[in-house]
Amino acid sequence: MSLTLDSHRLARIQNWADRYTSDRKFAGLSVLIRQHGHEVFYAQSGVKDLESGAAFERDTVARIYSMTKPVTSLILMMLVEEGLLHLDAPLSRFLPAFSDMHTLRPGAGDLSQTEPCATPMLHQLLTHRSGFSYPFNPGLLPKAMAEQDLLFKPAAGTLAQQCDALSDFPLAFAPGQRWEYSVGIDVIGRVIETVTSQSLDDVFRERVLDPLGMRDTSFSIADHALDRFASLYTPLAGDAMDLNAAADGDASLRLFDDAMHSPFRSTICFSGGGGLVGTIDDYMAFSECLRNRGQGLISPSTADFMMSNHLPGDIASLGPASFAEQPMDGMGFGIGGAVVIDPARSRVPSSLGDFSWGGMASTFFWVDRVHDVSVVFFTQLSPSSSYPARAELKALVHAALM
Repeated sequence: MSLTLDSHRLARIQNWADRYTSDRKFAGLSVLIRQHGHEVFYAQSGVKDLESGAAFERDTVARIYSMTKPVTSLILMMLVEEGLLHLDAPLSRFLPAFSDMHTLRPGAGDLSQTEPCATPMLHQLLTHRSGFSYPFNPGLLPKAMAEQDLLFKPAAGTLAQQCDALSDFPLAFAPGQRWEYSVGIDVIGRVIETVTSQSLDDVFRERVLDPLGMRDTSFSIADHALDRFASLYTPLAGDAMDLNAAADGDASLRLFDDAMHSPFRSTICFSGGGGLVGTIDDYMAFSECLRNRGQGLISPSTADFMMSNHLPGDIASLGPASFAEQPMDGMGFGIGGAVVIDPARSRVPSSLGDFSWGGMASTFFWVDRVHDVSVVFFTQLSPSSSYPARAELKALVHAALM
């Protein structure tokens, strides 16, 4: 296969990256692109932390947050292939604490105003149609989750404890009723632990990280890698994860988490929804696994199934009231990631069937199976809605397709 990405047009990405760092929108960033399995472009700009001024390098370790979700979803599909579970199974089959489910009544004024509902199925957790939510979403349930800081943070207690705490809350809506970004894939992580009788970090290492050579990726930052761990910044005056109280700060790059004081140094909760840290080359290895239709970890048929749209339409048609890492118009959702079903409606240059997702620290990846391209973008700024960097990067890459 011939390479169709023009090197001169790809060079625009470096100028784009340098503008973001010189304008102090991002402290540092990197972009890696492969086509037909060959590296065709790499760029980096800025610093991994403003305090030391050390460059944001190719081996810089970053928080990928929700880009953990596709990895967790891939592992669940391995278990499906092994006949250990099926996607229409109710969550309560694996986690009995979720047996007696209730949902908030329409217009409820407090958490006591509920009615019985079905237990969500695993498929609904994977596609954000379960009725679970996130503390940074608008609404009654997210507010209550925020009050208990129920975000499956690294030091928040074990994954089992976090799921038990979640089971005490009602659902925001009856399963299948609409789409809302949620901790559902964190709960899937606990399902994986239950089915395999292993901790999620061991499962990740044995089934994905070691086979793909992702040696710098884990749920915690090792002491020997501290000097490569980037700082996390925010333009907000308050909590970088609290979108309901978002307010612009005086500084565009206010330090929120650094290597020496990061909760990722002593992780207790293995968050399948947002717990991984790693390098850009490691995540490219995972992206290439998807581009190669499973690369032996799952079958090509299962990989195609995973990267297909599992919604009846696009996300926008399902009445979301939540934050999301992607546009909602023209975007469907597969198993753990978004799928472009109408590039024009998404208003971002794309290929039909692009599979992608991002993380709260503004990281992003996509796999374009039409042009056989994988792209990974790393930076460390929360929230990811701060700037339109993802849409701009997709446009830059598509402009290079000649």
